[in-house]
Parts: sequence; structure tokens; C-alpha cells
Amino acid sequence: MEKIALDDVVERLRAAGEVTRARVLVLLSRGELSVGELAQILGQSQPRLSRHMKYLTTAGLVERMPEGAWVFYRLTPDGPGRMLCDTILGLCDLEDPVIQRDAARLEEVRTARRNEAQTFFENAAQEWDAIRALHYPEADIEAAVIEAAGEGPFDRVVDIGTGTGRMLTLFSARADRVEGIDLSHQMLTVARANLAAAGITNAAIRHGDATAAPLADGSADLVLIHQVLHFLEEPARAIQEAARILAPGGRLVAVDFAPHDLEYLRTEQSHRHLGVSETYFADWCRRAGLTLGPIKRFSEPEGGLAVNIWTADAPPTGTNKSAEATQASNRKVSV
Repeated sequence: MEKIALDDVVERLRAAGEVTRARVLVLLSRGELSVGELAQILGQSQPRLSRHMKYLTTAGLVERMPEGAWVFYRLTPDGPGRMLCDTILGLCDLEDPVIQRDAARLEEVRTARRNEAQTFFENAAQEWDAIRALHYPEADIEAAVIEAAGEGPFDRVVDIGTGTGRMLTLFSARADRVEGIDLSHQMLTVARANLAAAGITNAAIRHGDATAAPLADGSADLVLIHQVLHFLEEPARAIQEAARILAPGGRLVAVDFAPHDLEYLRTEQSHRHLGVSETYFADWCRRAGLTLGPIKRFSEPEGGLAVNIWTADAPPTGTNKSAEATQASNRKVSV
């Protein structure tokens, strides 16, 4: 257990020892939030809340993650600051009226964001593949995804956030079974139509959440997450879920935009995050117990976006997972 100086202990206690800041810690224990969302939930001005966040950040209790014009916060993932946060959170009565009210407002904020994204997906379903291809050469990306996946053949390929089912079409000849999940019923309808038109008979489509897939532990030897992470409230949870689904020695292939500053994508295309940084992705994999492989980067075309392709492998049989990955694997899901 890491030890720190007494002055540092006191400084952390002072940072947490105020009602608004303690409420922030409880909220962030439920996932990362932007400063605007925190201000909305807590009913405070952004300048006032920013002062609280600076105090918590300086004390090492939370981490500040600038992203374009937005700033996100999360609990510091480890070290003395996280130990103190976990202790405080363990003492909090979650039935406290203030905490209950904050939780209700948090759900309102998340529901509004989900509804915005769902509306976008439903409106864009017919043109989805064209939208995803606007900023990079799709054929080159697909060839790189196949290369990153490895030789195959595969027993079961799972595509998280399958959209129109393009990845299922791409891998159907390389696997005994391909399966896609998506939250949008309209997207699933389009995917089913596309698969039927292509004459693909070894594919299955299911309604499901990228962070809580209706799939059994260790049930896939290849998991794909193609241009999905930037839409998610908590992309780290999707990586945890992929790790849970992967069989020993299985592989995750993830494709997403590199960090960028095109703010209009938040409002016009419901992007939650402006790309995915290599640092954050590596941290998500480490916490999920996955071994990160090399990254293939496609530089941005003029006026477009760069794209990264990551691979990460599940440990072989008999290797211990990380504590977080083990906890995720212990959750009950349907087969």
C-alpha cells in the first residue's frame, strides 16, 4: 500500500470535506461527466463548479480530461487519491435524499443524451455506411481490420454496435458464426436486410447494449468495436465488456477516430467524445486485463479525421485477469 506524507493526507481530506465536492465524488463514481453536466445536476454555475473541480484535481482525487471545447472528469483510477475516494464512498448512505436527488438528475441527463443519439441513429440508419466513410478510405480501413484480426478462421465473431451489419458481412466467410448487437432497432432492421440481400446465413442480430451485452462470458474468439467508442458515455465499459466476452486468447479489434477538434460532430452527429486517445485506450485495456498490440494509424485526409485501429488480446487459459475484468466477468448475463 502506497504511503504519503501527512500534509498530503490532510490536503486530500480538505478537498473531499465539503458537501458539493463530496457530491461530485459520488456522481463520478457512476461514470465520467463533463463540467457542464455536473453543473446541471448540482444546480451550480460552471465557474463556481470549476473552482470545486480544481480543488479536487489538485488534491489528486479526480482527473481532468480536456476534449476540444469540453472538459470531462473522472475519479482518479488508482493511488492514494482513489483509496480515499473509495473509503468515502463506502461510508456514504446511498439512500441519503441529496444523493438520491443527484442520482435522479444524473439519469435525466443521461436519458436526454441517449434520446438525442437514438434520434440521430434512426434518422441516419439508411445512410450510415456512407456517414462512416466520409472521413477516411473505407476500403483501406476494412482491409486493415481483416489484417488486424489475424488469420482465422474464427468460431464466433461478435460486432459490438453493429450498425448496418457491415462488419458481419466482412467476416461472415471467415467465421462459423457472426453476431452483431446494437441498441437501435432501426439499425438492426437495416442490418438484417443487408445480410439477407448478401445471402449470409451464418449471422445473427440481437438488440443489446455495448456496455452490457446479452452474451455469455468467454463466448467469442474475436470481438469488433468499429466506430462506436466515441458515441458512448463510458467507452471504458465497452472495453471491459469485450474482455468479458472474449474467450482465452481471443482478440479485440477496435476502430475509432483519433482525437480531433471538430465540435460540430457533438451536435450534428451525436458524438459524445471527439475521438479516442491512445493513452486512454491503453489504460482501458490494462484495466480490462487485455494485452495491447500495435496501433495502425490512418492519417487524416484534408479536412477529415485520422483513424486508429487497435488490437488487444485476452490472456490465455490459466492467466489471471485484472481485478476489474474479473468483476465484470462475474456479472450474470443471458446466453
